[in-house]
Amino acid sequence: MALYTIGDLHLSLGSDKTMEVFGEAWRDYVDRIAAGFSKLNSDDVTVLCGDLSWGMSLEESLADLRFINGLPGRKILMKGNHDYWWNTAAKMKRFFAENGLDTLDILHNNCHWYGDRALCGTRGWFYELDQGGHNEKVLLRELGRLETSLKAAGTAEKICFLHYPPLFQGYQCPEILRLLREYGVRECYYGHLHGATQRRAIEGEQYGTAFSLVAADYLQFVPKKICD
Repeated sequence: MALYTIGDLHLSLGSDKTMEVFGEAWRDYVDRIAAGFSKLNSDDVTVLCGDLSWGMSLEESLADLRFINGLPGRKILMKGNHDYWWNTAAKMKRFFAENGLDTLDILHNNCHWYGDRALCGTRGWFYELDQGGHNEKVLLRELGRLETSLKAAGTAEKICFLHYPPLFQGYQCPEILRLLREYGVRECYYGHLHGATQRRAIEGEQYGTAFSLVAADYLQFVPKKICD
């Protein structure tokens, strides 16, 4: 049994928005995702850090969700900025049950457990969303969701997962970084960055938290192992 993470699968099995148009890095990416997961076992857990399907609704994303469901192990899904199919927790869980998607769960206003470690997270916030300043309503919503998740973990060791990077060369989201410090988060994994922007990613320990970029193309479509 092991814990893994990866983000930004950008599947389009039920639509025509393949990522292969973005060049060699995305060539045959669906097959490469399947190959990357093939080393995992049925009792492994993978947190998927958002941007999972280009579908505009749950129904349009069904082929992508079935693909994810068929990958080895349990998958915990998070929302990314392109997950337009995302809906209320109750509706998604009902949709999963109705369609036999029995290896999927969601990380949203809650936390999950891997042994005695708490898996916490939310979509987050990123500087590119600024239009003359923070959209305060969206930022406060994401901060609330993150704190709800962290509080649900109590005093347990916390691993945090975000879609947006909370820090980047030339940018920081101080509000999210403050919560990570206050709740003693030792590890934080994030996605969203692709292509040339990955060179500006910040990895390694900052402010007491170890940060790692886990976008699928950055990981060569192989889930990153966190721990056994």
